[in-house]
Amino acid sequence: MSMLAILPMKSFDEAKQRLREEMQPAPRRALAESMFSDVLVALRRSTLVDKVLVVSSDHGAQRIAAGYGAVVLEDDDRGHSQAAVRGVERALELGSERALLVPGDCPLLSPTELDDLIRMPAGPRSALIVPDRHGSGTNALLLTPPDALTPSFGPGSRERHEQTARAAGIEVQTIEVASLALDVDTPEDLTAVQSALQGSHGGAAHTRGMLRQLTRSRG
Repeated sequence: MSMLAILPMKSFDEAKQRLREEMQPAPRRALAESMFSDVLVALRRSTLVDKVLVVSSDHGAQRIAAGYGAVVLEDDDRGHSQAAVRGVERALELGSERALLVPGDCPLLSPTELDDLIRMPAGPRSALIVPDRHGSGTNALLLTPPDALTPSFGPGSRERHEQTARAAGIEVQTIEVASLALDVDTPEDLTAVQSALQGSHGGAAHTRGMLRQLTRSRG
């Protein structure tokens, strides 16, 4: 079945506001751009993602997305969940049979783990939920068909998505994926990503380089 990855991306200038005590605006923007680029690289290297759709109003994000061969959809800036809904609507217009919703701030995303997730058995109407490292948020949704349920991200979204799926009578599974567990919203999240990068080789090249540059500038 055709697989479309949907990547909503807010304005780089507005991204990562919870890091503002740790980083000045320019480094925060650079971090957001770097993580977004690494997610696009992982999606492009997946053997099972047929097409990538980026939903964003940020012209920089749109240019980066186009450079990686993604389809770009203009966002109306009503929030992450609404951007995801717009992406799902476009997925149906494009004739996609499945949709994978992923965030732009999971730089460790592994193409191999992504393919393993997509290969998991799923019913004709199903939702696979990938939680964040805390277990309460949602870092990815794999929906068959794309409109199997309405995305509703934010605090407590894992349970909310599970309840919505059960109420709709669709098959639902919650699957932990290590490389999708680490998103970056808080200083603690950033520390966790830095530790993971230090303990691994390869992958997340843009984020690695940006964080090394930041460390040198601080030194």
